[in-house]
Amino acid sequence: MFTITVDKECGCFKKSDFENNKSYESNDDALMEAQAMVNHMNDKFCQKHSFTLSENGSRFSIAMNVPTKADSGCCGGGHCS
Repeated sequence: MFTITVDKECGCFKKSDFENNKSYESNDDALMEAQAMVNHMNDKFCQKHSFTLSENGSRFSIAMNVPTKADSGCCGGGHCS
């Protein structure tokens, strides 16, 4: 099984239809879905955070990159939406 994990769920993620810790039978299916999620999250979410994808064996991790407070006014608590 191949799993997509979102390390920190921001408000936009919680409001979306995406699921955290979703598993796939195929590496290719998981990779394609993870890339689509990251692209959607970076393009359609509030733009207060950016998201990056990394792979570690059978786990695909999506990390939230929080800009510094001076960059966006975000406090970094992961709850801005």
